[in-house]
Amino acid sequence: MILVTGGAGFIGSNIVASLAARGEEVVVCDRLRSDGKWRNLARHLVAEIVAPEALPGWLGRAPPLRAVVHMGAISATTVRDGDLTAATNIALPLALWEWCAAHAVPLIYASSAATYGDGSAGFDDDPAPEALARLRPLNLYGWSKHVFDRRVADLVARGRPRPPQWAGLKFFNVYGPNEYHKGPMISVVKRKADEIAAGKPATLFRSHRSDIPDGHQARDFVWVGDCVEVVLWLLDHPSVSGLFNVGTGTARTYVDLVRAVFAAMNRAPEIVFVDTPEHLRAQYQYFTRARMERLRAAGYDRPFTPLEDGVATYVRDYLLAPDPYR
Repeated sequence: MILVTGGAGFIGSNIVASLAARGEEVVVCDRLRSDGKWRNLARHLVAEIVAPEALPGWLGRAPPLRAVVHMGAISATTVRDGDLTAATNIALPLALWEWCAAHAVPLIYASSAATYGDGSAGFDDDPAPEALARLRPLNLYGWSKHVFDRRVADLVARGRPRPPQWAGLKFFNVYGPNEYHKGPMISVVKRKADEIAAGKPATLFRSHRSDIPDGHQARDFVWVGDCVEVVLWLLDHPSVSGLFNVGTGTARTYVDLVRAVFAAMNRAPEIVFVDTPEHLRAQYQYFTRARMERLRAAGYDRPFTPLEDGVATYVRDYLLAPDPYR
């Protein structure tokens, strides 16, 4: 079996969908609550759903796992509860690391581009402890992901027990189906599509830097299907371990993204700029772009979806479809 934590969430449920389509036996660890997350799993056969608080006991029975794909996390960049975030994003993955090391089970886990902070130290997924020490995340979420990346690097450098395969994936700005439960953390593609569908102009944050025009804040926007392909490739290549960026390697502006949404909806672009809220300005990333050399050097040779193609697929095949779930 393959255990997918956060398997009812955004990226996790897309992974579950692809694993189920391959005929894998998948166990999901997640909380479904009442926000419709169950719909992310509705089309797919899963062997079991385990509540996060029941996971230690479930693992204690030594289930026959082929791999653990750990996508579960508190992923809101605005999270304030440090204790809860540390327990979820640091203590839990460390426990999974130890379990996988003890039972010789591969572990693939989600890190984040938020670990790079404002980008002044670059976007190189160098796993060396001294390279990771130079990064300065801007928020609690990014810091918690960074703590685990650094601990993994430290354990590896010290020669401590490790899973037979391990891979940390620094996901950049992911968009695609099954994110509808994420509230304020939902992708800009979905938010702008909703605005346009309601007959409104698309709103974007005004730039508060003199060297960057309004709407030209840039991100490495990556289609969720490409993220899933990387996970599947790693599962199929158990000799590959390391810390890897997962993005397209190209930074695109928010204006580019919004124009792509308008085009997918056959509407003429209409964009209005508003001030970035004061509480977000200190932790706002004006530029992200994944360096992809390490993943390519590891053997991953599949193409990444261009922004216009990914947005068109998301809008036409999901957001405008009767059933938007994958």
